[in-house]
This record gives sequence, C-alpha cells and structure tokens, in this order.
Amino acid sequence: MKYMKGRVEDIKITYIGGGSRGWAWQLMSDLAKEEQLNGTVKLYDIDYEAARQNMMIGNGLKVREDVKSKWDYQAVATLDEALQDADFVIISILPGTFNEMASDVHAPEKYGIYQAVGDTVGPGGIVRGLRTVPMFIEIAKAIEANCPKAWVINYTNPMSLCVKTLYEAFPQIKAFGCCHEVFNTQELLAAALEDMEGIKDVTREEIKVNVLGINHFTWLDKASYKSIDLLPIYKAFVDKYYISGFEKEKAGHWMNDHFSSCNRVKFDLFKRYGLIAAAGDRHLAEFMQGNWYIENPAQVMEWKYSLTPVSWRKEDLKERLAKSERLVKGEEQFELVDTGEEGVRQIKAIVGLGDLVTNVNLPNKGQVANLPLGAVVETNAVFRRDEVVPVLAGSLPAGIASIAARHIANVQMTLEAAMEKDKEKAFLAFINDPLVSIGVEDASELLTEMLSNTASYLEGWEI
Repeated sequence: MKYMKGRVEDIKITYIGGGSRGWAWQLMSDLAKEEQLNGTVKLYDIDYEAARQNMMIGNGLKVREDVKSKWDYQAVATLDEALQDADFVIISILPGTFNEMASDVHAPEKYGIYQAVGDTVGPGGIVRGLRTVPMFIEIAKAIEANCPKAWVINYTNPMSLCVKTLYEAFPQIKAFGCCHEVFNTQELLAAALEDMEGIKDVTREEIKVNVLGINHFTWLDKASYKSIDLLPIYKAFVDKYYISGFEKEKAGHWMNDHFSSCNRVKFDLFKRYGLIAAAGDRHLAEFMQGNWYIENPAQVMEWKYSLTPVSWRKEDLKERLAKSERLVKGEEQFELVDTGEEGVRQIKAIVGLGDLVTNVNLPNKGQVANLPLGAVVETNAVFRRDEVVPVLAGSLPAGIASIAARHIANVQMTLEAAMEKDKEKAFLAFINDPLVSIGVEDASELLTEMLSNTASYLEGWEI
C-alpha cells in the first residue's frame, strides 16, 4: 500500500466468492464511490467464468466519469494466486449450491419443522455448517501460507461457525464477521423516533447503540439519539404497533418480499425480555422454540413475516445471471448504489483514514461477560489503523444468555463434528437445536437424509 495525504493507493483486496452476482457487485459499487482508496481486486471463485464476467463488469467502471476511484479487477484461477500478498481478504461464498440448500430448508418440513432462512441455526444451519467447515479450514490455511498479516472480512453464513473455524485453523488470523442486521434495527429506531416524536431525517449512524449477543440473535440494551434515550420511545412504539406490526414500506409489503417483515417477532421479544432484538424476524424466529413463531406456515403469517423457499432463490439467481450477461455485453449500465454495507468503511479505518465504531463478530475475550470465552460473539468494536478492538458490552439477561449459550454449544459441536467427520457428534448438535422438536428416531432419520443430500461435500464421512 502507498500512503498519501488523505489517500491510500495500491491496496490489494482478494475476494473469495468473486463470481457472486450480488455481494461482489455491492463491493464494486462501494469502491467506485470511495475517492480515498485505490488498488487491485483479485476475484477468485470455483466458477472461474463467473469471476471473469465480474472482472469485465468491474473494469468497465474505470471509464465512467461518475466513478471516483479506479480499481483494477483481475479474475484468478487458484486460491493461492488470489491470496498472494493480499492486504484484505473478503469471504462471501455459498457453501454448496441451492440444491443442497433446498434440502437444508425443505427436507425438515416433512417432519413439521419449518425454517425461514435455514442458513444459521435449525437443522438447515447445522448441516450447512458441516459442509462449510472444510471450506473455511482450506481458506484459513491458504491465508496463513500466502498473506498471514491480511485482514479478513467474512460475510458468509453460518457467521459464528465460519469465524470460529477461521480462528481454529489459523489462531493468529486477523478475521472478523460482518452482518447488517443491526443496521436495519438502527433504521427501525430512527423510524420510531419519527413516528413517536416527530423527529425526521435521522440517519442510522446517528442512532448510537450497545450491541451484545451472537450473530442473528443480537440485542441492544442501550440506544440513544443525541441526548434522547430511545428505550422508552421504543417501548411506546412497540405498544402502538404490537398487534398490527410496523412496516417502513407500504402496508402489506411483507407479503410480497421474502426479506421483509412487520417486526412483530422483534416486538414480542422486547415485551418478553426488555431488550431490543437487533436481527430480522426471519432469523430471530429460528433461534427460539419452534412453537413460538414458526410452528407452521399459518403461524408465520400471523406473525407477519415469510418463509423464503429455495425455489425463489433459484429463480432470483436466473434473473441475476441474465443481468450479468447484459452488463458484460454493455446492454445495461452498472448502477452505483448506496449498499448500506460497511466493509469499505472498515477498510478505510484499518488503513488509517479515520476511526470507526460498528458491530462485528469476534471471539469473545470478555466483551460479552456472561457468554463463554472463545465463542464468537457480536458486539461493537473500534476500528482504527491496523487494529479492531471489541467494546466491552456487558452481560445479557439470564433468559437471553441461556438461549445464546445453547446455540454457542451447537456451534462448537458442529465444528468438532465437521473436523472429526463424526456423525454421532453432529447428531448431538442437531437434536439440541430448539427447532428439532421431534422424537430421537425421527431426528436421526432426518439427519441421515440431509447428510446424504449433501454427501458430495462430506468427503470421508460414514453416513
């Protein structure tokens, strides 16, 4: 890297999963709009042609007048080549294909187990995790060999398990996990401030929060705007919209958007525990007992969120592939958008272009006092030149901590099962998940079926 006054050039970024037709485009947009950074992005993907197409799309930005920085995008064929001397490594991969994910999400439905997402916890999250661990061990070892001092930013789910695996395979790695669920909750708090107090045009960055928990089961015990304590305002807001729910979009939008909700699960958890649940309803529901919010599709409708079928993801991918073709051929112009992600802001802080405080996933060194040390937890952290320092966030209430601890135990058991290729240990995690509320024999049959459906990613297992 070359440091100039107010600018850093020749940054080397490696993007693992660089053929993405979603996250990669968001990174391109964020980099193109950032005038204080410049450098090279190596795109590595097991689908080399996908990475090559993104290379063409990214390099096409350099000739545009509305682009503030010029980045050189390179598609590379091997992981080692991609990582050579990298300053930053971004990991955003799909562990497997949507065919495996279809099994993760829908095979349990035959046993009355429903999942809204199926990528973090629940039977789907655990089986996805089993095939993810070997991939992340390979990535961590390659980082150790090629760029051991690089900063590693993970976006892949299951987030806690992915970050845990990176540190297990390479203890000196400088890795953290990023998730935007807290950002959405800050935006909800800004909406509550406008709705209840008439204070408009508040940005999410102006909403200061204390974050503690684990990824997708994250909580806020403090929230403020300037001198205003937002907890009482949020309580009144919850009371007002508890039955109807609250949508920032037009009424009924949640029924046509698989990623939207009316926040009713979030509101109910606030009434139960007194803290603001800082993840989306689709994720939060999966961490609780299955009969609370996700017992069946009818109950999901009552709570006003949606189950995301993998068939929809497959159709959406077809649309994004078609868009990629249009972008490569110049039939459609790449749109620079505000992505809402903070990866580029984090990079700026780490290279010394201003401090940043934001939420990340890191091994627990006491930042959440009553969760196990070494477990990957989500809190705020201070980003500054060449360091990321987690903020001491305090303790979770006992009721929340006990639920989080159960899922932390499952992450550890899943990691050990994947590393040891141990089906019995995998079953202990599987049956311990609160959504797997079926008999032991049925649970064993379900796990065997799901492992068989993802067997091509479980080399050496006896299924």
